[in-house]
Amino acid sequence: MRVLLLFALLLIGSPLHAAERLNVVASFSILGDFVRTIGGDRINLTTLVGPDCDVHVYTPAPGDAKRIAEAKLVIVNGLGLEGWLPRLVQSAGSKAQVVTASAGIAPLKLGSAADPHAWQSVPNARMYVTDIVNALAAADPDDADVFRTQAKAYLEKLEALDREVRDAVAKIPAERRKVISTHDAFGYFAAEYGVQFVAPLGVSTETEPSARDIATIIGQIRAQKIPAVFLENISDDRLIRRIAAETGAKVGGTLISDSLTGEKGPAPTYIDMVRHNIKALTSALDQ
Repeated sequence: MRVLLLFALLLIGSPLHAAERLNVVASFSILGDFVRTIGGDRINLTTLVGPDCDVHVYTPAPGDAKRIAEAKLVIVNGLGLEGWLPRLVQSAGSKAQVVTASAGIAPLKLGSAADPHAWQSVPNARMYVTDIVNALAAADPDDADVFRTQAKAYLEKLEALDREVRDAVAKIPAERRKVISTHDAFGYFAAEYGVQFVAPLGVSTETEPSARDIATIIGQIRAQKIPAVFLENISDDRLIRRIAAETGAKVGGTLISDSLTGEKGPAPTYIDMVRHNIKALTSALDQ
């Protein structure tokens, strides 16, 4: 009996005890993967916008306000990505600290708007991880060493991933490093790795292209001999398929842009996502 009582006391005092874990909300699946990798079993994580869902046009679910009200940290991308989130935090009456994971990243501009898709550059993803681990460590100092150890291991994997992407792009002939994608989600990838992306939609999937925009894209594909067009996992594919049919450009497959896939999909983690995208790009362009 005494042994059982001692065990119960140890369990309650353990950082693994559910009631003692740090409650964290991540706005969407890619951030959720970063937070889960760093926090592990020392946190209770809720991700609002799940796999294969579009964070640009998300409508908060009835339970989201409760999840935010119970959180100590709410981790967001920022750069205008989650336009629906400030009102949700306010309506929840939350006292959680809102952490912007893209803090410190110099945003690219698309017209007058910031491009929010900073995670598409692996060096930027490493900055996300640094911001996240600092926030977790500050919110839960008892587990700070665990968070930092797990983040260090993950940062090393991201460094290796960055080299992998650069090596793969280097094998694509320079004149073939041009593609069409559904919306402007790959500006940071383009800037980091030297692949040109052209998109008929703007920075958000909410934007509808005009007939003139589409005609311009078709003319650009023909003039520049852009070899491939790509679908995205969160977007309607009819526009891209129409452009491909009118130009003869190859449909190079599906790129993962703003959302991870489910466990059975090709990109359930951020590292899987980057590897999937670079494989799709190299398969279509390195010919």
